[in-house]
Amino acid sequence: MKRNKLLAVLAGMTGLFVAGQAYAAPDCGMNTGKPATGEPIVVGGIHGNAPPGDFSASTDAAKAYFDCVNANGGIHGRPIDYRVENDQWNPEMAAQAASKLVKDANAVALVGNGSFIEMAVNAKTYADENIMAMAAACAISECFESSNIVSTNQGPLPSNLGATQYAQEELGSENVACIGLNIPNNGPWSCKVSIDLMKARGGDGSMVLINPGAPDVNSALLEAVSNGADTILLNLPAGLAIAVLKAAEEQDLRDSYKWIAPTPLYDLSVPAALGEYWDGHVYVNAELAPFHLGGKDAKNWLAVMDAYARPEDPRDTFAQSGYLSATYFVKTLLAMDPADVDDRAKVTEAIKNISGYTSDLMCGPYYVGDTDFHMPNHAGYMVRIVGGEYEVVRDCYEFDSSYFDPHKEVEKKLGLR
Repeated sequence: MKRNKLLAVLAGMTGLFVAGQAYAAPDCGMNTGKPATGEPIVVGGIHGNAPPGDFSASTDAAKAYFDCVNANGGIHGRPIDYRVENDQWNPEMAAQAASKLVKDANAVALVGNGSFIEMAVNAKTYADENIMAMAAACAISECFESSNIVSTNQGPLPSNLGATQYAQEELGSENVACIGLNIPNNGPWSCKVSIDLMKARGGDGSMVLINPGAPDVNSALLEAVSNGADTILLNLPAGLAIAVLKAAEEQDLRDSYKWIAPTPLYDLSVPAALGEYWDGHVYVNAELAPFHLGGKDAKNWLAVMDAYARPEDPRDTFAQSGYLSATYFVKTLLAMDPADVDDRAKVTEAIKNISGYTSDLMCGPYYVGDTDFHMPNHAGYMVRIVGGEYEVVRDCYEFDSSYFDPHKEVEKKLGLR
């Protein structure tokens, strides 16, 4: 989406823009107004940018916030040297990226990571090297079921579950077909919990898996329909989800099924891409606060992006997540003894001790803890595409699954529940 068009859309959704005016000055770190000039603190970030998708929005937003922090005193006068690698969805390159950042550059932490690949490849490396990855665009099980990775985004399992739960409770769905990618730690892992929810509530469900290397959306749609579904869950990157909806439009299937999706379809460019045919018929789970709610942190995220990101950098959920991970990281470092902020072991300890950070971008508190699993974000919003925008149809609600029982126990011990 071109920058001027994006600004116009956001103006209508948030009320943050007035013609001829820029955002208010962003709030970043120490807010000294003076650039940091001390010894840099090396921080890494890894994203995937190649088919089947571009997850660079998370590291782009983290970089924007770090640039803003560096322009405002850094970390007690020291700038953050943020180094970003692209794994290109290639396991070998993912391993090389981690080695370059963790071993060669001796980064104290990784922030803003987003990939289908790198978390699976590097989770053991992060544990062995005692470094934390404060990720922002996780899409696979290893990202949420590892000791040294924690993310501000929910990932597909909770987001699919939230969409399915809403459809069962509010739309009358009885049989959900989850169309996902045939990646074991992504599609099957994240579809299963939604199917389990339907069966536990007296309904039914099935999954249809697409080959990410050669996606056949028409066959996937036909298989979902043949499974007896009354609801289609589009557990796919935005481009593929839109392709499925276009295929359904060609067959005029809109009114024959209910159409739901996780967060990837929550993007300002999606309503225009879908067009009038789908107006009012697509429901999407939003992992973070919808843009138009315009809370303090939501406004500051946009202010940071306007001042420090490139015009073409996405303003989407992954960008919100990257910003949020970066702000939590900076908050943690600023609370440390300045002498310890380049000591990886002490930075890792400080990150694991995070508890009760709050933001209007998240429905619940953010925490880490010293566990083998991390998923602090497991409540969200539900929105519907109407009139070229997104309207909230359900405010923050928790998702119903035994999968979250261990997380809730941690929250109780931390006094967060």
